[in-house]
Amino acid sequence: MSDVKKQIEDTISSGPVVIFMKGSPALPQCGFSATAAEILRRSGAEKMVHVDVLADPAVRQGIKEFTGWPTIPQIFIGGEFVGGSDILRELYEKGEIEGMVKAAVGAA
Repeated sequence: MSDVKKQIEDTISSGPVVIFMKGSPALPQCGFSATAAEILRRSGAEKMVHVDVLADPAVRQGIKEFTGWPTIPQIFIGGEFVGGSDILRELYEKGEIEGMVKAAVGAA
């Protein structure tokens, strides 16, 4: 297993809510990352683990290969890949994200 893949797997398992994004939840570097972080916050993910993909090009490419998903941000809840900003927004509008976050945070 590559070091980057192991690093990604370790990160995903390090918290109930993990976001690979551009920047940080406090200082996002793109609108999609800002939207995703805000949705997670509103859904109860007070302490999400985040990875700034701009700081590490190997992780930026590696996460895309890991999930087969071409865009950033990428969100994991309870160790499961949820998707990107658009999917997160759809799930939020349907009222589904909050339950997923609560279940993952409660299980952690």
